[in-house]
Amino acid sequence: MLTLLMAAALTVPAAEQAAIFSAAGFKRAGREWRTDCYQPDGGPYEPGAIETYRDLNGDGRPEAVVTEGGTFCYGNTGTGFRLLTKQASGRWTVLHQSQGIAEFLPTRGAARMPDISVGGPGFCFPVLRWNGTAYVRNRFQYEGKRCTPNR
Repeated sequence: MLTLLMAAALTVPAAEQAAIFSAAGFKRAGREWRTDCYQPDGGPYEPGAIETYRDLNGDGRPEAVVTEGGTFCYGNTGTGFRLLTKQASGRWTVLHQSQGIAEFLPTRGAARMPDISVGGPGFCFPVLRWNGTAYVRNRFQYEGKRCTPNR
């Protein structure tokens, strides 16, 4: 509920919205932005939403997190996200895409990009760190403490 309220409070210029969704692989369908995760046969689906729009690493350019929901593409987690950054050229590019719920942590990787805890079902979540080229698994943690996932 809090996430939905926060998402509603975001002010993202209309031209930026279109550029972000397009770069993330979404297409406009009426008032919604969708990917091929949308199932016209009536499966549960939440269209794309921009949940975060701010400068995450202090470089003066915004990042955006686009979320989408549905079990067809995201299984039991039911949601996925794409993290994008605005390049100096003004073009948006995807830094990372994953099933799960992105939570930005205070710890940081290269270029001061925040680590991301990728939440979902369970109690021990992967934490990804930006290495300058990609977000890669750095550790597992739960409620701020390192853990070992059950395999």
